[in-house]
Amino acid sequence: MATLTDGDEGKILVDANGDDIGIVTAVTDDVALVDPEPGFVEGLLAAFGRTDRDSDDIEVPHEAVQTVTDREVRLRDSL
Repeated sequence: MATLTDGDEGKILVDANGDDIGIVTAVTDDVALVDPEPGFVEGLLAAFGRTDRDSDDIEVPHEAVQTVTDREVRLRDSL
C-alpha cells in the first residue's frame, strides 16, 4: 500500500495491467481524485496542482494503490 501526496498530482493512474485510467488531479486525505478523460490542458494544469474537482472524477483510496513512481500511480487491481 502506497501513501498518496500532493506530489502525485499530474501523474497517470494505471490499472494492474498497465492500462491508463486517467490523470490524478488532486490528492486529499490520502485519496486521489482522477479525471478519466483529461484533455491536454487539464493534464498540464494537474501537473502544477491547478485543477478543480469535476463531477466525473473518480475517487481512489490509497488502499487501492500498489506503487507510486515518478510518472505513475499503479493500482493493485482494475477499477
